[in-house]
Amino acid sequence: MPTVGVDAVSQSSTSRPLAVIALAIISLSAGPDSRPSLPTTIGPAGSVSMKLHAYAAATSSVRDFPTIPRSPETLTISGSGCDKFEPVPLFIDFPLGIAACFGKAEYKSKRNVTNTHVSPELPMTPMSVDLLTDCLAQLDRAHEDGAITDHSAVTMRTWLNESRYLEFAEPLADLIQRAKSDKTIWKSLDDAYWTVIPFGTGGRRGKMFPVGSNAINDRTIGESAQGLAEYVTETCLADGEPSCTIAYDTRHRSEHFAKLCSEVLLAAGFKIFFLRGFRSTPELSYAVRYTKSTCGIMVTASHNPPSDNAVKVYWAGGVQVLPPHDKGIIQRVMEANEIGRVPFEDGVQKGRVVFMEDEIDTAFVKAVLEQATPGARDLSIIYTPLHGVGATAVLPVLRGAGFQDVRLFGPQADPDGDFPNVPGHVANPENPEVMSGAIEEARHRSDDVVMASDPDCDRLGAAAAIDGTSSSEWKAFTGNQLGALLTDWVLEKRREQKNLGPADTIVTTLVTSGLVRCIGEKYGVNVIDWLQVGFKWIGRTIDDIGAENFVFGCEESHGYLAGTHVRDKDASVAALLLAELAADLKAHGKTLHQKLDEIFCEYGCHLERQLAIKLPGAAGMDRMQEIMAGLRADVPAEFSGLPVRRARDYGQLKILESGGRETPFEGEKGDLVIFDLIGSNSPSNEDSEYEFPPLRNAIAARPSGTEPKIKFYLFTFSPPMARAELPSVKRLLESRLDLLEKDLRKRVGV
Repeated sequence: MPTVGVDAVSQSSTSRPLAVIALAIISLSAGPDSRPSLPTTIGPAGSVSMKLHAYAAATSSVRDFPTIPRSPETLTISGSGCDKFEPVPLFIDFPLGIAACFGKAEYKSKRNVTNTHVSPELPMTPMSVDLLTDCLAQLDRAHEDGAITDHSAVTMRTWLNESRYLEFAEPLADLIQRAKSDKTIWKSLDDAYWTVIPFGTGGRRGKMFPVGSNAINDRTIGESAQGLAEYVTETCLADGEPSCTIAYDTRHRSEHFAKLCSEVLLAAGFKIFFLRGFRSTPELSYAVRYTKSTCGIMVTASHNPPSDNAVKVYWAGGVQVLPPHDKGIIQRVMEANEIGRVPFEDGVQKGRVVFMEDEIDTAFVKAVLEQATPGARDLSIIYTPLHGVGATAVLPVLRGAGFQDVRLFGPQADPDGDFPNVPGHVANPENPEVMSGAIEEARHRSDDVVMASDPDCDRLGAAAAIDGTSSSEWKAFTGNQLGALLTDWVLEKRREQKNLGPADTIVTTLVTSGLVRCIGEKYGVNVIDWLQVGFKWIGRTIDDIGAENFVFGCEESHGYLAGTHVRDKDASVAALLLAELAADLKAHGKTLHQKLDEIFCEYGCHLERQLAIKLPGAAGMDRMQEIMAGLRADVPAEFSGLPVRRARDYGQLKILESGGRETPFEGEKGDLVIFDLIGSNSPSNEDSEYEFPPLRNAIAARPSGTEPKIKFYLFTFSPPMARAELPSVKRLLESRLDLLEKDLRKRVGV
C-alpha cells in the first residue's frame, strides 16, 4: 500500500533551508483538519528532565495443560540495568537499539492526556528556550549535512514544537542532544521520521521506537486507536453503544499498547472486552464474534523480528478491516490531532472494561474441536510456540482432541518477546531453521512430527521424518505443501462422511500453489483462487459465499482455516487437522512426506521457492518501487528459457505483453505482478481452459504489506507421473528453480 503523503516528496537530502520546503511537505503529510503549523516560534521556558520512558516487558511462564498461561498485570523492570535487552539486538535496521534509547526506570503511562491544537503564535513545549533553540539548530545542521531527509527534518521540528506532541518533545530532544557525540543516532531518527507508518495487509506494523511517525510508539498507536474510534462512531455505529474486543501477545510493550488502545476507545464512549493475559490472534477473532463487538484490536507483530510491534484491526464479525473501511480508518488516523484518554483503571471500576478469561478460552477451544473427526490418535508430537502464545491455543486443542503424547519444546516454551532461543530471533515458521532444535530432539526421541506456531499463533509450520525409520532424514514442509496436504485431508473426510457437494468451496490466494486447485477439482468442489494476498480476503469470502459453503482456506505463508468459528487463519485448527492426518497415515504405515509424494504423482509435482529481500528505510522503499516499475515496464520474453505467456499486473488490472501491449482485466487491485510461464515439459496450451492458469510455472513479485521487504514467488510444475519417476522429476524442477532464481536476481539486481 502506498505510504500516505510521501509519494510526491523527494527523499533525497538537500541543503535548502527547511522553511522553504516545509509547506509542501506538511500539506502532503497531514490531513485537512490537522495540518501542522510551521515551527517558526519557540515555546515558553521551562525546566526539562531528560529521562526517557522505559520499555517494559511482562514475564510469564508456560504451565502445562489445562491451565492457560497468564502474563502478570503489572509491568516493571527491576534493577538499574537493562540486561533484558542486551543479548538480542532489537533494532536490526535502526542503528540505535532499545537498550540505548530507553532508560531503566519503571514505565508509568501518562493519564488523562488530551492533545489540543495550539495556534502557531503560542506553541507549547516542555523544554527551555535554550534547549529548543539548540535542537532546532542541530536539525538544520544535520539536514544540511545530508544526515536526515527533508521530510524527517520538518516532521521532527513539528514534534518538538506543537502541543499535540507535548509528551514526545522531551525524548526527541534528548536523542538530538545525544546525536552530537553519536552521529549514528541521526540514522535512527531519519528512519523514524522519514514517512508516516502505513496500514498494510495486517494493520499498522513496524519497529518500536520512542518517537517518530514511522515507528510504533504511544503516539502512532494512539492515533490508530483514535482513528478507529472516530470512524466507527461516525460512519458504522450500529444500535447501542460501540464496543471493542482487545487482546495482546508476548511481545515487548504489547500489554501496554493494548491498555493504551483501551484508554483511547474508552474516551470515545466504547465498552471494552479485554482478554487479560496473552492470547492468540485467532482467539481474538473468535472473541469479536463471541462478544458481538463493533470492532477488535490485536496487539502483535506476528512473525516479525523482536524489534517490531503492531495493531491488527478487526471489524464486526472477526475479519480484519477491508475496503472501504480500511481507507476510512486510514484517513481518520492521518487526521488525528486530539487523542483523548480515560485511565484504564477508571474503566475497570466503572464496568466499562470487562475482562475475558476462562469463559472465552473454553468457548474458543470448544469451537476449534468441532472440526475434529474420529480416528487414530497414536502420534508423538513435539510442539514449539517459538516463545509466543501458542501454549494457550494449540496445546488445549490437541489434548482436547485426544492426542496425549504432545510435548512442549522446552527451550522455546517460555513466552519471551526477545525470542532468545529462535535462530536469528525471528519466530517465523516459514523459515525451517526455527524448528531445528525441536527436529533434533524429535529425531533423538523417534517422534513422529514437529509443529511450530508463530508468536501470535495464526501460522503453523511442521516437519517430519521422510520415511518413518529411525535413521530417516527429517524435512520441513513449505506452506504450499501443508496447504495441499490439509486440503486433501479435509475433502477426503468430508467425502467419507457423505458431506461434500459442488457448492462446497476451497478458498486461497493468487500466490498459493496451483496444486490446491487441482485437488479441489478432483473432489468436485468449487475453488476460489484469485484473491489478493492476505487472509482477510479469505475471511471476507466466507461470508460472501455463505459460511455453510466454506470448507477450507489456505495461503502459502502457512495460514490455514477449517470451520467458521473465526475469520482469520488459525494455527490451532491447523495443528488439529495435521495431527489427525499424520496419525491416520501412521496407522497405515505411511508418513506425511510419503503422502505428499502420492499427491505429486496424482496431480503433478508442484515445487516452489520464495525470495524475501529486505529493503528498509526511504532508500529501500524507493528501491522496491523501482523494481516493481521495472517489471511492469519491461516484460521479458522468457525467464531462464521458459517463455513468458503474459504478465498480470494487479496494480493496474492490466495484462502486459512484450512490446508494450496492454489489455484490461477484472479483479481486486493489489501491488502484485505475476508472470505466467510456459513449461518446457508440457504443451503450450496446458492451461487454455482457464482465464488465468493455476500457478504451475510462474514468477510473482510483490512488496510485503507487513515488513520492509519485497517478496518473489517462483513456481514450477511437471505433469502426473509414475512413482518411480518422482525423484528425477524433483531434481529437474529444483534445478529449474535454481535457474529461475538466478535469472530473476540478475534482472532485478538483488
